[in-house]
Parts: sequence; C-alpha cells; structure tokens
Amino acid sequence: MATRQAPAKDKLIDAAVKVVREKGFNATSVDDLCREAGVTKGAFFHHFPTKTDLGIAAAEAWKVHANALFGNAPYMAHEDPLERFLGYLTFRRDMLDGPIAEFTCLVGTMVQESYGTLPELREACHDSIWGHALTLVDDIEAARARHGVTGNWTSESLALHTQAVLQGAFILAKADNGACAARHSADHLIRYVRMLFNLPPQAME
Repeated sequence: MATRQAPAKDKLIDAAVKVVREKGFNATSVDDLCREAGVTKGAFFHHFPTKTDLGIAAAEAWKVHANALFGNAPYMAHEDPLERFLGYLTFRRDMLDGPIAEFTCLVGTMVQESYGTLPELREACHDSIWGHALTLVDDIEAARARHGVTGNWTSESLALHTQAVLQGAFILAKADNGACAARHSADHLIRYVRMLFNLPPQAME
C-alpha cells in the first residue's frame, strides 16, 4: 500500500483497489476515491482524466501485485511442477477467509460491471486475468510431461479454468455473504486437478 508520503497517483491506485472491492466500480465515486486516498479532486484529475482511467491503472497494478504475491509464495520452492501447481490452488483456497472485500478480485469485480459499456476497462481486466492465469501454464505443461498425463485439453485451458472457478467462487461468497461455498468450490477444483493427474483423493478441511 502507498505510504502517506507516496505520490498521489499511487495513493489513488491503492484507494481504487480497496474501495472498488468494497463497493463495486459503478458505485464508487471520484469523491470516494479522493477521500480514501487523502488527495484533492485536482490531484485526481491531474493523474487520471476519468475514473475509468484510474480503473485501468488499478487493473495493471493488481496484475503486478498478484504475480509477485504468488510468484514468491512458499509453494514455489517445490521441485515438482505438479506440487507447485497444487500448492498454488491450495494457497488460493486458504485465502478464502475473512472479510469478503479482502479476498475477492478487483478485476473480476470491475469486468462484471464494465464488459458491455467500458471496452477499455474490459480489456485491462482481460489482460490482468489472462496475464495471471498464463503464469501457471509452464508448470502445468511441465507437470504433464513429468507425470505422463495426456488428454484432449491444453495447459492454457486448464490455467484459465482455475480462474473461472475462482472468479465464480468470489461471486458465491458475495451472494452468500461468506466464504464457505467459495472454499468448497476451491476444494472441488483441487480434487479435479488431482484426478486429471491420476493422484489419489486427498482429505479436505
């Protein structure tokens, strides 16, 4: 997060990440963002001509943050690429806890509201979601080769499927006002991947 001494632009991006996850993109006003960031409207419009421009910048920052978070997670130390992939899924499942706004996805939230009306923001969200999903492809492909797994599917399609399940889990959490159903969905995803790679069932929490 931006510090008090950070540039206004960084503060506004951090404010967008926080407030949009709490309220949604459409319900978040420029006043909300300035209040959260502790900056003036003049500072806002100096850096971002519109709220959409800030949303685009926030989507890029979200992708960079996510890739750093998961790229440096403990499971990355596993030598077996399949263990790294399963470690990623378990890590994502374990994140489904606490306040909903703190574990749901900024770009998933924004794209649901903007896909038909704000094409530039939709593209930024697409780049963020696809960009993160594709970081999984090398490990999935290496795991298939190492464990002799074939089938009429691609590593890219499985990587994107993980994001489809997780984004759907976030929607369930919002609808249910809690993480229980979302965690069950993530558990099913882990079971599915273990089945694809011919691993025995694993007890879930």
